[in-house]
Amino acid sequence: MNNLERTLLSAREEGEQLAGGTFVRETAEELDLSDLTFRRVRFDHCQFTGCDISAAAFYECVFEGCAFAGCRFNSSFWSGSALSGCKAEGGDFRKARFKDCTLDGLRLRWANFTGALWERCTLTDCDLTESACQELRLAKTALKKADFTGADLFRADLKGTDLSGCTLDGVTLSASCQELRGAKLHASQAAVVARILGIEIIE
Repeated sequence: MNNLERTLLSAREEGEQLAGGTFVRETAEELDLSDLTFRRVRFDHCQFTGCDISAAAFYECVFEGCAFAGCRFNSSFWSGSALSGCKAEGGDFRKARFKDCTLDGLRLRWANFTGALWERCTLTDCDLTESACQELRLAKTALKKADFTGADLFRADLKGTDLSGCTLDGVTLSASCQELRGAKLHASQAAVVARILGIEIIE
């Protein structure tokens, strides 16, 4: 058992909170981290495999170059945290809430963000290809070069969101494209909406 696993298990036994500390190139496998609270903890190139992180809370935490394989983050809460260069493909983030967070260079292909909330967040160079984003809510969130190719955005609330720098090819929307109502699109993206509505554009 490594230092990270010992520390996490101790936090579970002694009060379900971990405050402070830095972990570099550590691993955690098949741990129950659900409902734990993390405050100002830094994880640098750590590997999490098969961990239950559901309903956990992260306050001002930093994840850099970390990998999550088969982990569950459903109903987790993130506040003032930063994730950079991390990989969580296929991760379960259903009903997770992100507030005042920075997400940079994340690989989130096939991740499930159904019913999740991104509020006052910034996403830059994030790969959300074929992700499940049904009923995802965005509030005052900036998306920069986010790739939603093939993503399911059915009933997502994107009102007021600038999508002009995002890739929206092959996204799933409702028949009326109501998800894009009130959002900002680049002129070149109009063809994407037109195809969904069954409109043929002749150049």
